[in-house]
Amino acid sequence: MAKLIDASTLELSEKVVALNRVSKTVKGGRIMKFSALVVVGDGNGIVGYGLGKSSEVPDAIRKGIEDAKKHLVKISLDGNTIPHEVLGKFGAARVLLKPAPAGTGVIAGGAVRAVVEAAGISDIRTKCLRSSNPQNVVSAAMQGLCSLRDAQQVSLVRGIPADELR
Repeated sequence: MAKLIDASTLELSEKVVALNRVSKTVKGGRIMKFSALVVVGDGNGIVGYGLGKSSEVPDAIRKGIEDAKKHLVKISLDGNTIPHEVLGKFGAARVLLKPAPAGTGVIAGGAVRAVVEAAGISDIRTKCLRSSNPQNVVSAAMQGLCSLRDAQQVSLVRGIPADELR
């Protein structure tokens, strides 16, 4: 897993992926609460996500942004795409991430699209498998992106020069 990054030095963009309303029925009626799933990123390989809960929507979004800024990670990129194909897993969700040639664009569903665009990836093909729950899909996409390794990282682990890998 990648190490965490300080958010105060970065210019981050925020995107609300999912907003959920839940209600609790009590003697006097229903109590409404909200949860917001938020993705933040700098568009240059740094991305994070967070969940905020509150009785008001703006407070839930603010808490989600604060939580996302605490969990920023740096991912490996290969230009405008990812270095290799990867399958991210979290709970029942599976997210397949495939590199794409320049000009392809972002081919992704709503939850994965938010993560990929916040990370600054502009050419990628993705597919959500099994679960469509936004929280689990975002977590699976992040797990897949965090497990990416570029040629330099692999060459350090194997102890051979990076130009001999291909």
